[in-house]
Amino acid sequence: MLRYLPLLLVLALWIYAFVDCLNTPEDEVRALPKLAWVVIILLFGEVLVGPVAWLVAGRARQPRERWVAPDDNPEFLKSLKRDDPRTD
Repeated sequence: MLRYLPLLLVLALWIYAFVDCLNTPEDEVRALPKLAWVVIILLFGEVLVGPVAWLVAGRARQPRERWVAPDDNPEFLKSLKRDDPRTD
């Protein structure tokens, strides 16, 4: 069973990259046209070059939003001041 694990991991990465490329809007694809990325993923997926290239260079990186505690969030503090009946 353990000898099939690398094959399953390669197949899972191949499928993930292919589906991710198909679901990514055309304006968020970097470096090459979307059709070229699909071909690269399909042709070079068995040796992991295509899927890894897609994940590294093809799709746009999403900026991570940093979580801010409510007492550090200026918008939240402003909303408290508006709702405070003592300020009227």
